[in-house]
Amino acid sequence: MKVEMRYGTGTLPIEIPDKNVAGVLEISESVPLPDEEGAVRAAIARPIASSPLAALAKGRESACIVISDVTRPVPNKVILPPLLETLEQVGISREKITILIATGIHRPNEGEELAQMVGQDIMDSYCILNHFSQEPENHGYLGETRNGTPVYIDKTYLKSDLKITTGLIEPHLMAGYSGGRKAVCPGVASIETMKVMHGPELMEHPKSAVGILDGNPFHIEATEIALMAGVDFNLNVAIDKQRQITGVFAGDMVESHRVGAQFVEKQAKVTLPAPADAVVVSSAGYPLDATFYQAVKGLLTAVEIVKQGGSILLVAACSEGIGSKPFTDLIFKTDDLTAFVQGLYNPANFVIDQWQLEELAKVARKADIYFYTDGIPYHQRSKLFVHPLKSAQDGIEEILTRYGEDVQIAVIPEGPYVLAQLAGASD
Repeated sequence: MKVEMRYGTGTLPIEIPDKNVAGVLEISESVPLPDEEGAVRAAIARPIASSPLAALAKGRESACIVISDVTRPVPNKVILPPLLETLEQVGISREKITILIATGIHRPNEGEELAQMVGQDIMDSYCILNHFSQEPENHGYLGETRNGTPVYIDKTYLKSDLKITTGLIEPHLMAGYSGGRKAVCPGVASIETMKVMHGPELMEHPKSAVGILDGNPFHIEATEIALMAGVDFNLNVAIDKQRQITGVFAGDMVESHRVGAQFVEKQAKVTLPAPADAVVVSSAGYPLDATFYQAVKGLLTAVEIVKQGGSILLVAACSEGIGSKPFTDLIFKTDDLTAFVQGLYNPANFVIDQWQLEELAKVARKADIYFYTDGIPYHQRSKLFVHPLKSAQDGIEEILTRYGEDVQIAVIPEGPYVLAQLAGASD
């Protein structure tokens, strides 16, 4: 069987003998909305558990619309125009509207990259700012959560009279599903807040995992933080494999996100009857596979269905390399993943982006990792706690040799967009 794996802006073919294919796990075929912008306008006018946006915006002097950064394929060119027009129609002047990019701890999005995200016209016509988590002077302190997390949020967001969050709902490796509260935390939260949110007490919890909301401590804490900061209106979308909109969920942040997550679960959940000896997975192509840091998310999809002691073959273009300098330096200087995770419980050892190495360690505890990319020099790949490959097909051959002629290999061409589970698995 030949399978096309999402890789960068294209695909990468792999071939597996038919008898060895345990299953090809893909999101359900769904019909994209015939009028995407019309659906956004309808959701704004008839929201979930909320007054229409026009009613909420009336009488407000300023507004802040939070959008995802470049690591999420959110169709901003579709969802932003109806939002902006609604605000201006009820009297909020264009000069009083700010679009704030929820970079979290990621790099800023500027220039041509920003134009591709929002469209040249919006880029030229509105104030667009990046969030910088490591600039303490640009954050306001809101107190602590019930669990003691210090809450520092971007002042641009806090000072706005009307607060709107947007984003994409998809399975997420620690929050259960993206979207909703994540636009605020980590989207526009300070690094001081994220030191706790991405600390081992939350990250190592068994329910801080993909596809889980009930009892997920990360989800619960992020929701409390977002409510402390205030969200007047939330708009999230779901997309298909072609990244066309399949659903729009707007209104109250908690309720609209809940409804959207239920919709995405039905679209994304795919089950396998039994654990596979090996899983071949992508990181869903660009932008999610732009760095190894982001590509780890593909591994977290596969780890749910692989046997203990099995193998995972990850393919990711990594066009921007390994990731941020702190992450790259950390992974290069780490020799033992077990000792690394143990050391995380000492706050003095905190390093930005350490959480993704912690997620990699979770996978490595269960399976051997094979990795193919053409975006990272071959000699560096061996430092990433993986078996480096010179071609993806080499990885298939190694798996066939290792496990024998009856090996069962599952394939996930779209990586993190799939909620892969074993039959009978429950939250």
